[in-house]
Amino acid sequence: MLTFSDRVIKIALAIPKGRVTTYGRIARAAGAGPMASQSITNILGKAHMAGVKNIPFHRIVYADGKVWINDEYKKKRFALYKKEGIKLDKNNRIVNFRDVLFEFK
Repeated sequence: MLTFSDRVIKIALAIPKGRVTTYGRIARAAGAGPMASQSITNILGKAHMAGVKNIPFHRIVYADGKVWINDEYKKKRFALYKKEGIKLDKNNRIVNFRDVLFEFK
């Protein structure tokens, strides 16, 4: 049986190109409640450090469609969004958020 962390990693890797999902949706899809969304970044960060290098961090956004951007990754993330057809406004929110939001079934 997969652990919660294993399920989170598997779910994150399943987010299709050109789509985004939220931390909360990942937590729920992995079988936890909304408070578990606070642990998603930590789980995925540890997986990345342990060698899972293909985690699409740019496809995981806040519930209001805002994306996390810092100076270190800004250029790379903007390039990924552009390549995948995801448009951001001047406040780093996805313009067509509802259209690109991926829901897990």
